[in-house]
Amino acid sequence: MGVVQYVAKRVATYLAVLFIGLTITFFLPRLLPTNPIDSYIGQIQSRAAGMLTPEAIASLRESLQQLYGLKGDLLSQYLGYLNRVVLHFDFGPSFAYYPAPVSSMIFTALPWTLALLLISTLIAWVIGNAVGVVAGYFHTKRWATVLEIVGILLYPIPYYILAVSVILLLAYVVPVFPLSPTFPVGQLTLPMVGQILYNSFLPALTLVLAGFGWNILSMKALAVATTEEPYVTFARLKGTSHGTRMIRYVFRNAMLPQVTALALSLGMVFNGALLTEILFSYPGVGLLMRTAASNGDYDVLYGAIALSIIAVATAGLVIDLVYPLLDPRIRRA
Repeated sequence: MGVVQYVAKRVATYLAVLFIGLTITFFLPRLLPTNPIDSYIGQIQSRAAGMLTPEAIASLRESLQQLYGLKGDLLSQYLGYLNRVVLHFDFGPSFAYYPAPVSSMIFTALPWTLALLLISTLIAWVIGNAVGVVAGYFHTKRWATVLEIVGILLYPIPYYILAVSVILLLAYVVPVFPLSPTFPVGQLTLPMVGQILYNSFLPALTLVLAGFGWNILSMKALAVATTEEPYVTFARLKGTSHGTRMIRYVFRNAMLPQVTALALSLGMVFNGALLTEILFSYPGVGLLMRTAASNGDYDVLYGAIALSIIAVATAGLVIDLVYPLLDPRIRRA
């Protein structure tokens, strides 16, 4: 019964977070002083050089309000918004690329972002925690201090400096990778996959290095504290090997906060996508958001923000549901 209540509470929290997040996404743009439809009509009027009559402008305004879900009072707009987004994941057409639907644009860019940031985040997490637990378990050794220094050097470097340094080193000083990568489109073939992996190496390497330092330092601190626990001392007195104690006793207990951090990192990959994809011209959600912001394409921005909210909330729900499998104390609570 405890597990059922635990799952029900987490699912209810998840639904509440989604509802609040999507509600804020709806109301926030309506509090802005600018009106996207007025801006769009102004652009048309400037191109038409005054040839539009007031009746034509009024008809155009009404059609645009109907098309973009801005017709009627605030409550009817809100209910229509929830119906489109929650039931159909429909954010309407793009302003800049009309009549392309926003959802199709996001789903076209989404696999690129997921492939790059999910894989990079997982690699940084696995390698960083492996190095961190070794450095923490053998923290009295001099070579373990060297591993910690690697994390200390990498962690405080701002991401954009790290990215620019990687570009200068591997694309300019030692031109192993292109300065301006091109990503092919169309049906995937083996040569195309190879080209995509080749052009994605620099942004992936930058993301791995950016997350590597924090994972080393955090896991090292957790491993040092866990190594001093009585159950680890008891295991040592029983004559267990270093490998057994490090993996089964230290890493298994120290990894729980790291799993939470991993879930949050996976849910927030879209936050890191923006800068990464702009710097490396990577065709994902981040570059799509940047293009939408420069074009005043509000629907695309709202769709990407809503997707980010769903991703973060879903990641939190998944980790909450996985935690009882990792920590028996939750199952017995």
